[in-house]
Amino acid sequence: MVERRAAVEAGAPTGVTGSPGLGLGWTRVAQAVAEAVPREDVDAIWLFAPVRRDEREWGTAVISARAGEGRRRIYTGSYMLIIRGRERGQARVVIEEVGESPTAVVHEVIAGVQERAGEPDPPVEVAPELWYGDQGDQSPSQG
Repeated sequence: MVERRAAVEAGAPTGVTGSPGLGLGWTRVAQAVAEAVPREDVDAIWLFAPVRRDEREWGTAVISARAGEGRRRIYTGSYMLIIRGRERGQARVVIEEVGESPTAVVHEVIAGVQERAGEPDPPVEVAPELWYGDQGDQSPSQG
């Protein structure tokens, strides 16, 4: 199980803003995912709309990676980015393997993540090619 833990600030963010996949927080998540999960295994990525409150922004991605015939490993990638103040640009990123599922039920898993997170809108699906960029070392926010 892959786990990158960092203390994410307590409290549930309330203001949804920004575009999924664009910005410094997503760049950091994409880099952490690239380190934790072989790029060639990643077959789908879903991004929830980032949320801003006060000086912070939170974002969550769900990543599906091939795990054998008809199976997918599911990861979550999340960030907390300080967007204002003296600590601007500092971020905490967590990549965590949360389970494995048959390919046929991956969309149900995503719906469950949306429900548990209390997200009103479904996540945006992003092709791995866009997430990693053309060269394999870029995220959507870099190019």
